[in-house]
Amino acid sequence: MLIRSFPAGAFGTNCYAVAPRAGSSALKQECVVVDPGMDAVEPLRAMLADNGLQPVAVVLTHGHLDHTFSVVPVCSGYDIPAYLHSADHPMLADPVRWHGPQLAPLIGAADLPEPDDVRVLTDGATLSLAGVDLTVRHAPGHTQGSVVFSLDLADSPGLLAGDVLFAGSVGRVDLPGGSWDDMLRSLRDVVLPLDDETVVLPGHGPATTIGRERATNPYLAEAASAPKGPGL
Repeated sequence: MLIRSFPAGAFGTNCYAVAPRAGSSALKQECVVVDPGMDAVEPLRAMLADNGLQPVAVVLTHGHLDHTFSVVPVCSGYDIPAYLHSADHPMLADPVRWHGPQLAPLIGAADLPEPDDVRVLTDGATLSLAGVDLTVRHAPGHTQGSVVFSLDLADSPGLLAGDVLFAGSVGRVDLPGGSWDDMLRSLRDVVLPLDDETVVLPGHGPATTIGRERATNPYLAEAASAPKGPGL
């Protein structure tokens, strides 16, 4: 499995390309693009060219602007669809409402139409794209429609975690649509059951593993001890 990435824009959002292998200038290898954020178009184009890759789809871990800002030029430039959970679709149509007042000036200055072809991600579904199988798990908390994608890497399981889980931390829950109770439930029911060897490819910052986070991440420890019941 080939994973390439770069941190996009002022928020350093990790934009990934995932493919079975590298291609070449003469024979392109299909790939999936994950979370093309702010100022991602040109770095993505260079990364794809360097690895002989041709995207067939964009998949979005959630609807926040720092993960979706470049989805329209990427989708229109390569004539490909975007995939997003239905609970976060309203973020594409009305980003100001969902990002809080601090980001309103930036969003208001941007021309952010929706992609022409937005397809729905559903919990438990497996997307087979470009020779890569991505299993979708709905993991709300950071946003109502946050998802993670499980995939098989060369030597271990992998998790494209978006802003659900970081090295040493988790995604913020203080923006509209965020919920700490939902985050704890997602960490407990979606993240903690994963094998320790699972490589976590987060939306920001360095890669980690489930085992490392299980041992050191205080938020996973809190989720592990959270009682099951109507509240959680």
